[in-house]
Amino acid sequence: MRLIVGLGNPGPEYAWSRHNAGWMVADAVAEKFGMGTPAVKFSSLFWQGRLPDGEKVLCAKPVTFMNLSGVAVREMVAYHRLAPERILVLYDDVALPFGQLRLRGKGSSGGHNGMASVLGALGTLEVPRLRVGVGPLPAGWDLVSFVLGAFPRDQREAMPGVVDRGVRAVELWIAEGLEGAMGRVNGAGKIQG
Repeated sequence: MRLIVGLGNPGPEYAWSRHNAGWMVADAVAEKFGMGTPAVKFSSLFWQGRLPDGEKVLCAKPVTFMNLSGVAVREMVAYHRLAPERILVLYDDVALPFGQLRLRGKGSSGGHNGMASVLGALGTLEVPRLRVGVGPLPAGWDLVSFVLGAFPRDQREAMPGVVDRGVRAVELWIAEGLEGAMGRVNGAGKIQG
């Protein structure tokens, strides 16, 4: 069983915010895998489906607000008895240029409060994650205002391609495992959109 968790904030005012890049990819993953309409479960919008090989796959968007994302993830992990390596967390990252993807198997939160909440709730730094670049933070901008702000028009128009590459990265993580997917997502032959 796999769990894919997109981080974001609930509410229409955040729908196109940079901080909801993880939610955007999660929505597209649920659609790609034909998961239908989500249920409200585990403090999340929650989908269940099966991969072509029959493996069960779960997809979730915590509705706890970003800083409490770990509460929802801990509920899902405890209920389904998942090991951290079976989870992939999707979230925005201002340290990466807009549209760049970075897949990692472990590490700190890098200052991202949602990922910090997940790592704290699970008690480990070894949680795979796909970071979606929304940066860089412009000089003189406040970080919170920037990530909670909407994408400018040119980036909003480019987001479907970024989201498609995010879905492809998730598919690679499922099909090839973390190491194989990292080589394809992060390496010289990066997935193109």
